[in-house]
Amino acid sequence: MTTYLLIDGENIDATLGMSVLGRRPNPDERPRWDRVLGFPEEAWGVSARGLFFLNASSGQMPMSFVQALLAMNFHPIPLASDGDEKVVDVGIQRTLEAIGEQQDGDVLLASHDGDFVPQVEALLQQGRRVGVLCFREFLSAQLAELDGIEIYDLESDVQAFNTALPRVKIIPLYQFDPTKYL
Repeated sequence: MTTYLLIDGENIDATLGMSVLGRRPNPDERPRWDRVLGFPEEAWGVSARGLFFLNASSGQMPMSFVQALLAMNFHPIPLASDGDEKVVDVGIQRTLEAIGEQQDGDVLLASHDGDFVPQVEALLQQGRRVGVLCFREFLSAQLAELDGIEIYDLESDVQAFNTALPRVKIIPLYQFDPTKYL
């Protein structure tokens, strides 16, 4: 069975910059995408086909980033539209629907966006395994409430960052280490 790792690059970058950091991330504060691509092996015991969705409506692609994605075995998907469509969201929605039309395929989705609820819910109802990689405190409540969805925190579960992010998040008591605050 194939597992697909779908990355909503715009959403992860915007959430990191605007909601977590309150500014544009420095290079050392950005996710280590190779770790994200390796996470399905660690969490689910399977390798994943990494699909990284990018908005290329400006007619430009960040070629150095695209080359880095290719070197990590991601499949960059630069999408463009002349209108005001949310091209990355539409591309991911269509991909989730296409996965649902196949006989098999599980999904890990890196996004916080509730726009994918109908497609994710349909996959879950088919018995597919679906997980979300996110900053838990910013995940759409509609996605979080779907029965059967698995939620993984990009920082604490995936360990996608080299530096600790300045987040205020709920800490399960069994993980609480008071020495971090002393």
